[in-house]
Amino acid sequence: MLASHISSRRLKARWKLPKSALLLIAFAAPLLAQDKLSLDPARSEVHFTLSDTLHTVHGIFHLQQGDIAFDPATGKSTGTITVDALSGQSGSSTRDRRMTNDELKASTYKTVTFAPSHFTGAFNTTGDSTLKVHGIFTLLGTPHEIDVPMQVQVSGDQFHATGSFAVPYIQWGLKDPSTFMIHVNKEVQIDLLLIGTLHR
Repeated sequence: MLASHISSRRLKARWKLPKSALLLIAFAAPLLAQDKLSLDPARSEVHFTLSDTLHTVHGIFHLQQGDIAFDPATGKSTGTITVDALSGQSGSSTRDRRMTNDELKASTYKTVTFAPSHFTGAFNTTGDSTLKVHGIFTLLGTPHEIDVPMQVQVSGDQFHATGSFAVPYIQWGLKDPSTFMIHVNKEVQIDLLLIGTLHR
């Protein structure tokens, strides 16, 4: 009987984990629950629209990279979407140089970034989802909190998302391109097309 009791105590001691291991498991559990999204810069696009009293300008910027980790259950997100500030094209080389050099100051601030912190809405692992993504939009080196409504579609491991938001660019430090004769809208509309691979 005594030998059996000692053997049982040894067995329990052998399987007892140290506190450091328990803490490691506790911290690792949320990470294991995260999904990861790798955006494809070749297929993803950032469009912008800016109107004035005479016409409407449409243009595009290109992504440098985008990697997002998120927990579908809690909505918590980390990562960054990085846009090349030097890549803006609107169909006019003169206007593009002015936008790049005078307004975006791209020689100093070479990127524009968005870092999501969380989203609301139910994320579906297949099919369509409607989400609102909250995060930090950094322009001219200054962070701004924004919410971006997103329509998301998942098919297999492919992720397709669209979203739109307005940027009060003059309020956020960009130069007003208006002249005495031409008055330019004080907000620029941003439309996102994000395509990538979902890693579960």
